[in-house]
Amino acid sequence: MLRWALTFFVIAIIAAVLGFGGIAGASAGIAKILFFVFVVLLVVSLVSHVLRGKPPV
Repeated sequence: MLRWALTFFVIAIIAAVLGFGGIAGASAGIAKILFFVFVVLLVVSLVSHVLRGKPPV
């Protein structure tokens, strides 16, 4: 999921450089959403590992 967020971020940068503001804004928004979903899933995964008694790898 982090790879998808980075991909959309790169698309947003390229679109902004080429002057496509709408596409750049949409891609940046998608990248931001994917990044925050990734962070939430990471925290949930770490908490579940700690509650099971396994150290995070």
